[in-house]
Amino acid sequence: MVKIFKYSCGLLISGVLLMSCKEEVLPKPPSQLRLNYPVAEYDAFENHCPFIFEMNSEAVIKEDKDCGFTITYPKMKATIYLTYKTVNNDIDFLLRDAQNLTYKMHTIKADEIIELPYFNKVKKVYGTFYDVTGNAATNSLFYATDSVKHFVTGSVYFYAKPNYDSLLPAESYVKNDMQHLMETIKWK
Repeated sequence: MVKIFKYSCGLLISGVLLMSCKEEVLPKPPSQLRLNYPVAEYDAFENHCPFIFEMNSEAVIKEDKDCGFTITYPKMKATIYLTYKTVNNDIDFLLRDAQNLTYKMHTIKADEIIELPYFNKVKKVYGTFYDVTGNAATNSLFYATDSVKHFVTGSVYFYAKPNYDSLLPAESYVKNDMQHLMETIKWK
């Protein structure tokens, strides 16, 4: 009986050992979200307003009042807001207002505001593109003008809490579109 008991215990221990021999469980390595966006393709947009521009064919445009536009990116939950104003001997006021909007509203949360001047003498389009880094409400703004009749401003907003690191891929994509839009403005 002792032999049978030893034999049974030996089989039981061998069975437990065989069942417990599995691969070692390791934690998964850290990973990051990979966001891929389509290569931007641009189409000219023209209507009754006194300017023409190119915009991303993936975006949806809607005209607001007085030749203002909202250009939405539904997949990214982002919107570019364009406003148009006629210059009536008030170019200094319009320029100051656009610059104040950038600096007064964004210096609190911004880490840095980079000004990128734009001059196109052939098309008579002059302006500044602002690249804002940090957790600001908007990371890209611009104004464009001919200094005589036309003044356009643009800014992009995401429908998410400002988090620069998380929004960076989408922000970079839309920023490039917005810069392209500014650089393709033509006055009628």
